[in-house]
Amino acid sequence: MVTTHIRRLTLVAVLALATALLGLGSPAAAAGPDLTITADRQTATPGSTVNLTMTLTNSQASDIWFVYQSVQPTWTTTQRKDLKYAFSSCVADGVTCSGTGTSSLGVNYAIPIAPGASRTVTLTLDIAADSGCNGTIGFYSYLYYEYDNGKAAQDGIVATPETRVVCTTEPGPARTA
Repeated sequence: MVTTHIRRLTLVAVLALATALLGLGSPAAAAGPDLTITADRQTATPGSTVNLTMTLTNSQASDIWFVYQSVQPTWTTTQRKDLKYAFSSCVADGVTCSGTGTSSLGVNYAIPIAPGASRTVTLTLDIAADSGCNGTIGFYSYLYYEYDNGKAAQDGIVATPETRVVCTTEPGPARTA
């Protein structure tokens, strides 16, 4: 009978250890990133616009109480001095942006953001009529937020989809043989 109790105790201990090691005892995090960014086009021409849509979703079990976000051009984008572009607008409910008219932004969200709630921002990127061509414009966004009454935080970098700036070509005269 003693061996039966020892076997049961050993089995319970092994299962508890396996659960702890696999992290099954901790609360599950929501699937997917907290910040998603999409672009309405992959290519653009000088003089056109591209709309970037960013959605921040609170995947935590408590309110988000502090958010810091910046949007900056990637290093490869900054190396193309002939590419001319600027953010002309930032449109959303509960969100304001600083830096409109430049190539980088700060995004400020109205807080708190309840669990499961989201805030969506649409940024309009103007490509200047005299911009260079055959280059790629891309951005990265650094996001930092605090939740659980400031006891926990998340941060990370999310890349935007890149937009290739192409020049339109005028059709040449028809060739005759």
